[in-house]
Amino acid sequence: MADWQTTVTPPALARLLATARLPEPPGTARRPAYRTLAARIRLLVSEGRLPVGARLPAERELALALGLSRTTVATAYEALRTEGYLHSRRGSGSWTALPEGSAPPSDALHPVPPDEQGHVLDLGVAALPAPQPFLSAAAARAVEQLPAYAAGHGHYPTGVPVLREAVARRFTERGLPTTPDQILITIGAMGALHLVRQALLSRGDRVAVDAPSYAHTLQALRLTEARLVPVPLAEAPGRGGTAAWDLPQWRRVLSGAAPKAAYVIPDFHNPTGALIDEEQRRELLAAARSAGTVVLVDETTAELGWGVPEGTPLPRPTAALDRAAQVVTVGSAGKLLWGGLRIGWVRAAPALVRRLATTRVYSDVGAPVLEQLIAAELLTADLPAVREHQLTRLRDTAGAFTATLREQLPHWSFAVPPGGLCLWVATGGVSGAALARAGERAGVRLAAGNRFGSDGAFEHHIRIPLTVPAPAVPDAVRRLAETAARAEDDGGWRGSEDHQPLAV
Repeated sequence: MADWQTTVTPPALARLLATARLPEPPGTARRPAYRTLAARIRLLVSEGRLPVGARLPAERELALALGLSRTTVATAYEALRTEGYLHSRRGSGSWTALPEGSAPPSDALHPVPPDEQGHVLDLGVAALPAPQPFLSAAAARAVEQLPAYAAGHGHYPTGVPVLREAVARRFTERGLPTTPDQILITIGAMGALHLVRQALLSRGDRVAVDAPSYAHTLQALRLTEARLVPVPLAEAPGRGGTAAWDLPQWRRVLSGAAPKAAYVIPDFHNPTGALIDEEQRRELLAAARSAGTVVLVDETTAELGWGVPEGTPLPRPTAALDRAAQVVTVGSAGKLLWGGLRIGWVRAAPALVRRLATTRVYSDVGAPVLEQLIAAELLTADLPAVREHQLTRLRDTAGAFTATLREQLPHWSFAVPPGGLCLWVATGGVSGAALARAGERAGVRLAAGNRFGSDGAFEHHIRIPLTVPAPAVPDAVRRLAETAARAEDDGGWRGSEDHQPLAV
């Protein structure tokens, strides 16, 4: 049992059960109501909408809320216990779980080496190629500047001044006035997160995270022995199935678990692509301030609004909405510019920036100077053209994937996000892990959904990055369909035993 538990009330669980859309396996025979109830709870847990470790209502209370007999609920709970989706203890009630072997894999999903890319369709890594010819031109200009820096030792613990100024200026343009002394340049966004974790978190501290969330950050937090508290995303009303924060649940977690930090991705969330509006951001910051929780905002995908209608203003950076709240922002050149630059940054109070700079001299000392100069050139001289180049590519690929997936794999479902680098796809009851295993044999690398859950949830999902050129998408989807057929033949089907409506 988790050290802190979400308690799900009977009305809340009834509402969740009403939204649990079960896959449609072959056959239409009506099943007993207890099997339908068990299947829906199982689906909510596997999709992460019921956190692992959540305390469920007592049998009698849930029976009253659903209009079912207590025997029906008790039998459903017993079936879930047998399958490993529910644990119970006398005097402590029942709480959700995942069967043994459902934990997310700890091994990293690395990019396919360049010499193997001709044989493998790499859908495991969400990163774009460099924007050419802009990168090469910026590199040439940066090399011309290099002699002025080569006369010194080349160590800049806070970053080369020209890049700090460029990053601060971009925050200001987006609605968050920022000065260079609030910026620390790092080796990639993961380097930024590592420095912030070292400074703010201790072993065993609770960290609230979206469910789902970015796989590499979740694994990094596990390795530092943080205790993750997942907060499921909700469906945004009237937005075509796109995600939003579940603010009532966030308030319960912040007040009940008192996490030391909350890690969120409000700008084109990875993996769902969700864009959180300013009102939700304000409410979350207010709740975090009351709980004394530091909000760690990941903005690595903040510039990737390929689906936002032209002329529509984007939300301001989260830190702009409540200056009194404790907000630390992490950003990166890797998603918009190029991952090969390995340039990231932290925006925080000047005192924390100085503290982080002092700490890092015992690890990496600073980011490479030439790469910083290239990033500064791209952010200063080329940003509008680079953004249009990358967003056009993402928009074209997203359109191709949307049309082709719906045609070739109609039982898979997804919401078209307003931006970001990927589609978050529900696989119609096929295990994402089974798809990934089948894909490895077929030359298709996939990121299974349970990598993006803090506790192994999202078994029936995969993340599809929008990094394939649009003309290559039909062949990519054809290979995905072949992989799905192979996974089903191998026993990867995880469909519900029952898809009948509850008799409520």
